Amino acid sequence: MAVEFISAVNVNPSNELNRLGRPDVDLPFFTRYVNTLEDAGFDYTLCAYTSAFQDQFAIANQIVARSERVAPIVALRPNTIYPTVAAKALATLDQFGGGRAVVHFISGGNDAEQAREGDFLTKEQRYARTAEYIDIVRKVWTSTEPFSHEGEFYKFDDFVSVVRPTNGTIPVSVGGSSAQAYQVGGSRGDIFGLWGEPLKDTRDQIDAVNAQAEKAGRTDKPRIWVTFRPIIAATEELAWEKAHRTLAALKPFEKRFLGGTDPQNVGSQRLLEIAGRQDVHDRALWTPTASATGAAGASTALVGTPETVAAAILDYVDLGAELISIRGYDNLNDLIDYGRFILPLVRQELAHREATGQHGTLQADNPGALAERTAA
Repeated sequence: MAVEFISAVNVNPSNELNRLGRPDVDLPFFTRYVNTLEDAGFDYTLCAYTSAFQDQFAIANQIVARSERVAPIVALRPNTIYPTVAAKALATLDQFGGGRAVVHFISGGNDAEQAREGDFLTKEQRYARTAEYIDIVRKVWTSTEPFSHEGEFYKFDDFVSVVRPTNGTIPVSVGGSSAQAYQVGGSRGDIFGLWGEPLKDTRDQIDAVNAQAEKAGRTDKPRIWVTFRPIIAATEELAWEKAHRTLAALKPFEKRFLGGTDPQNVGSQRLLEIAGRQDVHDRALWTPTASATGAAGASTALVGTPETVAAAILDYVDLGAELISIRGYDNLNDLIDYGRFILPLVRQELAHREATGQHGTLQADNPGALAERTAA
């Protein structure tokens, strides 16, 4: 099974630890960041979206212009751009990148954030709109004759695009943790994105997505993407000390991103419920960072030495995850460390499996938090 790595791009040095809060594009920093992604061996980088941030398409186009291999994943909310326009924009990006574009659909998990850009649909309506949107963009990419469309959310006449994706289509990613997300992503997604949860909970989500794929009559399944925020150091003790320093920096801003309210989206609700069970799960999954940020996004950490974190990532690979997203709280410095210490370990183990048909000893030799619980 091919396993690929995702990060997230940053346009300036601001992050959740230094709290610089800069709104500008720092071009030298951005260029260094993209070059570091390339040098570190990442396959993809997420161009995130929120109403107040820079245009994700502009960022994605700058990534393909400044790198040879890294593929931008364009986060796209259907309410922000008409599907025929988005299909052409994505295909154009894909041509400039030589087939490197990916699109990640976000139906919207917070009513107030959606309303900032004029979207007042219910959650159920938003997911139904996403399904219709995906069907339209795929038809735009493949149709050579003009076609018309009249659906619940979109209507147009006699449209055709001459802008084709490099390889005929563009991978479509869907994320979420609700029944509606599973249905739309399972039936239509090439990729399905999950936040980092304990192994059993992740297995349950994968099963739910796959069940919807089967129900839709698919003969394949979406590739699973799982996201973590690793905190690593040379020893277990130093890693956990670093984790608690990170938590101390995050705690004063608890629930800041949600304005002090409880999250509406199921993914955040799940992370907070999981954090309420216990702090540490499985080999290295640490949840207090989710509580400290109101689980406003992907926020659970993997804590330990690079060997322990690589072993934990492989636990999720063994569940069926093919895309592993890792981004740090100290974005650039963590990115450098991941490229030096984590990616090579995971890829070495996978190469060993490919060559021998057997697992190596990395997971057995690095139990992480499991060792402490076993000893107790």
